[in-house]
Amino acid sequence: MDKKPSTSKGSIFCSLRYGLALIMHFSNFTMITQRVSLSIAMIAMVNGTQQHDLLNASTEGPFVDTLNNPIKKVNAGVSVYEWSPETQGIIFSSISYGIILTLIPSGYLAGIFGAKLMLGTGLLVSSLLALLTPLAADFGVIWVIVIRTVQGMAQGMAWTGQFTIWAKWAPPLERSKLTSIAGSGSAFGSFIILCVGGLISQALGWPFIFYIFGSIGCICCLLWFTVIYDDPMHHPCISVREKEHITSSLAQQSSSPRRSVPIKSMVRCLPLWAIFIGFFSHFWLCTIIITYLPTYIRSVLHVNIRDSGVLSSLPFIAASSCTILGGQLADFLLSRNLLRLIDVRKLFSSLGLFLPSLCAVALPFVASSYLTTIILLILIPGTSNLCDSGFIINTLDVAPRYASFLMGISRGFGLIAGIISSTTTGFLISQDSVSGWRNVFFLSAAINVLGLVFYLIFGKAEIQGWAKERPLTRL
Repeated sequence: MDKKPSTSKGSIFCSLRYGLALIMHFSNFTMITQRVSLSIAMIAMVNGTQQHDLLNASTEGPFVDTLNNPIKKVNAGVSVYEWSPETQGIIFSSISYGIILTLIPSGYLAGIFGAKLMLGTGLLVSSLLALLTPLAADFGVIWVIVIRTVQGMAQGMAWTGQFTIWAKWAPPLERSKLTSIAGSGSAFGSFIILCVGGLISQALGWPFIFYIFGSIGCICCLLWFTVIYDDPMHHPCISVREKEHITSSLAQQSSSPRRSVPIKSMVRCLPLWAIFIGFFSHFWLCTIIITYLPTYIRSVLHVNIRDSGVLSSLPFIAASSCTILGGQLADFLLSRNLLRLIDVRKLFSSLGLFLPSLCAVALPFVASSYLTTIILLILIPGTSNLCDSGFIINTLDVAPRYASFLMGISRGFGLIAGIISSTTTGFLISQDSVSGWRNVFFLSAAINVLGLVFYLIFGKAEIQGWAKERPLTRL
């Protein structure tokens, strides 16, 4: 494996692999906006009468839909739904149920049929379902849950396919940079949807949040299917120099087809379990922030939907910046031989799990301070995303042959955490708002710390024996 890439600075920044990272950044941007749309729209969907009272909005008498969910009509024909916090928690977590259903099988299938098809199809289906969400809400809460679950299944196909692509496109010393550029699209998308979602809701009505970002997703699909290829060998526009650089950098990694997945060896592998537990801990707190941040800001800081959206978007500026800067710093430490690979992975995992835990524990004690609360809420997603250069890409280190399959399992653990944390948060804050939020943050911090300790003890960064190349004649 080459320790120092042979490409020049100019060839790096004009290369197709960095163009691929930007397109994947846009794809992640699209998917997260479709996922988070409901978080900002929910404020208007369940509190529309409160938001429009000041505008002298006339309301009609409540009527009951086909699933006995009371609905009120406010001005401009926008519906308002009487959904309890528990019901909202189930709706929020439904997309995670969908993702987890396809996460593992899609990761395996992406290695067989190609990530381009899996990711592009998932993005297209997710975008079309986003356009149908307002109609589903009028039919009843069950239809919203169904739509969000199927949308999650489509996004599960898209998320895991990315690592199949990077296993073939990313030289080892550029993995942190490339994956962080692509992954930062999620943080940037969260920033945009939370920033403009409230404005769209006030100006046009909450359904247009889904219409606009669903349409953007459809446009992104055209770009994806036109430009992206599964590996550099088949891309018609790649330069000979870049192709040789990528293939020589990956020369010691397996590129031959595999006949089976060594499940038993994976189950017994503690370094893999360290990654899985890290994902569970990381996604627990991140899901709460992404899902409930607008609700928390509105209930604690008592701001309207427009300001709630803008304030909720600020943390994701830090998240997007930290993702990219963390990737740059990680690869700098590796390229200069300042730290070993495992030291870099554990350093960024520690920063990404411990620092947001401190901020989460401090939040309930500074609720009376507007500025301090906002600062801590900004730091939580920002510091959490440092994990992108830690255990999140660790599967590419320990088992590059099975990176997509293992990423599916890893995100499965993360999605299980998201399902439990969303439902638990809805239950806790429905009992008592003040003590409920305190318990939510304390529990999240405890889970983060336990996950970090497990990863620090068992995490590894070398290719495991069961993931190395073996002759195909041995069955």
